[in-house]
Amino acid sequence: METFNEYHLDPDIFTFLQTFQDNWRSIRDEFTYFTQNATAEELKLAYDVLGPKSKTIQTKGKSKYSAFGILFQGLFIEQYIRSHQIQYPDGGTDEAASKALALREKYFPKLALSIETVNSIEDNILRNVYFGTFHSGLDIKLHVNDNPHMNRGYLGLIVPEGDVAMKICHDRLYWQEGKFMVLDHSYPHCPHNYTEFDRTVLVVDFFKPDWDRAKASQFEREQVKERMQDNPYSLGVFGKSDRAKESDFIKYGLAHQLEWDKALT
Repeated sequence: METFNEYHLDPDIFTFLQTFQDNWRSIRDEFTYFTQNATAEELKLAYDVLGPKSKTIQTKGKSKYSAFGILFQGLFIEQYIRSHQIQYPDGGTDEAASKALALREKYFPKLALSIETVNSIEDNILRNVYFGTFHSGLDIKLHVNDNPHMNRGYLGLIVPEGDVAMKICHDRLYWQEGKFMVLDHSYPHCPHNYTEFDRTVLVVDFFKPDWDRAKASQFEREQVKERMQDNPYSLGVFGKSDRAKESDFIKYGLAHQLEWDKALT
């Protein structure tokens, strides 16, 4: 029987996640259809425009993490681009937003419907929804996600057998296809993929239900403003404060990571 604690949370508590879990195969099919059938231009758009970028979360070696999604800070991607007037090297704000909308409607209608269904019932509780892929050999440095107002759910879509896991505090947790893993990412964590295959999940960030909604929304607005000023391509997901302290490396038995962590900075 799985055990839960203050940072590894029971997904059954968050009943609205069941909408995604019930439709996980359809969501996975949309992802795989897109990656296998999209044009080179559409793939570039997804990873360059629809993908949140971090300046602080780094990987060991050449293996990378890739992501793209359709909801950021409670807005569909095309709305978010226009709301923040994000400028891109290959085109202006309106052009990027129009292309993002067209791609979302073409490839991800079922995922969008799930998001709309939940947010219409749960007072816009969903903040970010995106696909996250750990490529073979990935090893991400210990870090935190400074989002005290949110929890992060991972819905397993494509999970290979073997050593692909999330190390958070003193636990090593494993994703399962068709099931959610829910974490409080304000605790130090470092995921890895030591298999020969990619692992893809649907990342679902949502307001903590025990936070006052007005307080959580105000915190988000202030945080996103700061993050977007520093890095508009973060889409408000990542920021400078997403760093673990040296004491965290020691406390959670990951002191061996300090050497290569320091080499990356």
